[in-house]
Amino acid sequence: MNFRTLLLPAAACLALAATAHAAPQVKGRQLTVDAVDVQQYLDGSFPRSQKALGGLLALTVSQPHLTLPAGNRLNLQFDLAMAAAGSASMPVGSVGLSSGLRYDAGTRGFHLEQPTIDTFKPAMAGGELDAGTRSLLNTWLADYARREPIYRIDPAIARIMDTLQVQSVGIENGRIAVDFNRNLGNLLPQGLLGN
Repeated sequence: MNFRTLLLPAAACLALAATAHAAPQVKGRQLTVDAVDVQQYLDGSFPRSQKALGGLLALTVSQPHLTLPAGNRLNLQFDLAMAAAGSASMPVGSVGLSSGLRYDAGTRGFHLEQPTIDTFKPAMAGGELDAGTRSLLNTWLADYARREPIYRIDPAIARIMDTLQVQSVGIENGRIAVDFNRNLGNLLPQGLLGN
């Protein structure tokens, strides 16, 4: 048996381990999703670009980093880069935002709700988030929050969630927590969550 024969199965196992994530947890009327799973989903959906002025400018958002402090707003940090008229992308800096959360049955995912830019760390000393870049970033944030989830629920679980009413979405113990009007655990097929 040669080295290449052993290497391929090992590489396949590593790839599966890297993409696997834990299922949401259900306890009574509450479904929770761990921050690690949300971060993994975000890592797979960035970088993202927003064009403006007919394609003359392009804003690239990358390297998302999520934290879930106690309360009802998450923190999300990411890097910004800007390119003009087909030129190479130049780093602008790192932006920190806070946002509420909402569950959208249409996308079967959690979306940012009323995100606000809280901090900016320029890539170069003396840099700042100018009005034009801030406006473009706010346009991107509004569009992203409306259309794209920061985490999408497994379709089998989401189908059952669609039959319930969401009463609240928040953050508890470093997890996104959704409370429903009825006991979700009784509606899920045995073994769906790997329990």
